Amino acid sequence: MVAQLQKLVVRMLLESYGIRTDKYDAHSDSTTYLMRLLKYRRSKGETNLGFKGHTDKSFVSILHQNQVNGLEVRLNDGEWVYYQPSSSSSFAVIAGDVIMAWSNDRIKSCYHRVMVEGEEVRYAVGLFSFLTAIVETPEELVDEDHPLLYKPFYNQDLLDFYVKNNSQNKGDTNMVKAYCGTSML
Repeated sequence: MVAQLQKLVVRMLLESYGIRTDKYDAHSDSTTYLMRLLKYRRSKGETNLGFKGHTDKSFVSILHQNQVNGLEVRLNDGEWVYYQPSSSSSFAVIAGDVIMAWSNDRIKSCYHRVMVEGEEVRYAVGLFSFLTAIVETPEELVDEDHPLLYKPFYNQDLLDFYVKNNSQNKGDTNMVKAYCGTSML
């Protein structure tokens, strides 16, 4: 069911940007998924940080949490806001670094973190979609006003680049731009 939600999101994106829907099948065929069960509890220290700020290295991430809130999203002005699901059956759809490169920066990857308040354990399930085919910005998203910002790359190579980067602040660094950004950035 969650994979179907991801496929619906991708189809909506293609249609909204005027990209031929025949490209949907190729995109769908090259999508693989990683499902993770996530558990967060308050650390013994003073901080309520359950997981530090970062962007996902996926195309799209879909998250569902138990009744314990904690997901925060950073706005453009740097302010952190809690994700408040409208119901217990809601899902959060998060744009990853790969969709940012694919969309030529029209869709920004979502910088987010997890904060844990109180003593209750926070559980979430995440479905992360990755592409096995080469990631390229569709020609429909490149023009005089939107020059190509990313060279073609493989999602797995971006993950490898991220893992090998030893920077203390790599969660704050835009890894996809560092990895395959063009000189237009």
